[in-house]
Amino acid sequence: MGGRRMRDNKDSVSADVRNAIYGLCMGCADVVPGVSGGTVALILGIYERLVTAISHVDRPALKHLCRREWKELAAHIDLRFLIALGSGLLSGVIGMSLVVGVLLNSDATRALTFAVFFGAIFASAILVAGLIQTTTRMQMVRCIVLGLIGAVAAFWISTLQNSPAIASPTKGYVFLCGCIAICAMILPGISGAMLLLVMGVYEHLTEIPSNFLAGKHIADGLLTIAIFGTGCSLGLVLFSKLLRWLLISHHATTMSLLCGFMFGALRKLWPFQRDLTPDVEKFKDKTFEVFVPQQLDGQVIAVCAAALFAAGVVCAVDRWTRPASNDQASGR
Repeated sequence: MGGRRMRDNKDSVSADVRNAIYGLCMGCADVVPGVSGGTVALILGIYERLVTAISHVDRPALKHLCRREWKELAAHIDLRFLIALGSGLLSGVIGMSLVVGVLLNSDATRALTFAVFFGAIFASAILVAGLIQTTTRMQMVRCIVLGLIGAVAAFWISTLQNSPAIASPTKGYVFLCGCIAICAMILPGISGAMLLLVMGVYEHLTEIPSNFLAGKHIADGLLTIAIFGTGCSLGLVLFSKLLRWLLISHHATTMSLLCGFMFGALRKLWPFQRDLTPDVEKFKDKTFEVFVPQQLDGQVIAVCAAALFAAGVVCAVDRWTRPASNDQASGR
């Protein structure tokens, strides 16, 4: 009876709506340089279920497909969950692509935007750290060491300079960028958007929705999306299998590494950044320098309030999703 109630709970319309909203939040986060959709999935308690569902695109799934065993295939890959999450994620990516330039190009809104993400990720990293359980002193040492390694790696990635935007990247390069960026997008703390900036294709990809609305380059845009999506799909399936094995076999140490990624990535989202290129119009091409404000003014108070509010929301969401987290992860 309890198992049936759990299944009904997971497959209800309300669960579909909730998962679509989760996907929307992930999609919005993935577009912002310095933020990872994987972080949002971890905050919302669906990370392990997501990794497990993606990793089940394997040989048994192919057998079900060849035999036209649609019901078995859908259950094997948790298709209902992926469709709901994917539809929300796609909506978030498209919607945020249209407004991210406005939010990040203005000094006032950029600071507040970064403050919201900084507070949310800082709070979630602390919550994730509190969930890591070790059984021996040696395991605790390994977790601490891996957490530090993850923090240093994410901090170093956040310092990488953006490459000059490539106006017309080759389709092969777009495919490669998709393979690489999607691995970062599923890792908490590692921003796929930031890596796309480093590789010089972020602007080319984020301009596609605007071009569609203007009725320009539609055929080329659709082809680019298809190629980038294929690269993302391949990279995601292969990487998710490795990640799922690590979560099953070495859960505490893997979570420690992911937690380190989250802490290390906070540098990229520090709200107080000085624009070193004020003459450059687009955020993607700008260079910033982090600083600590020397006086308490209205903007500093607003930024701190935004960060604290976001942290409070994350804590509230954690309390709301915690009872359901085990059910979400049971898709393993």
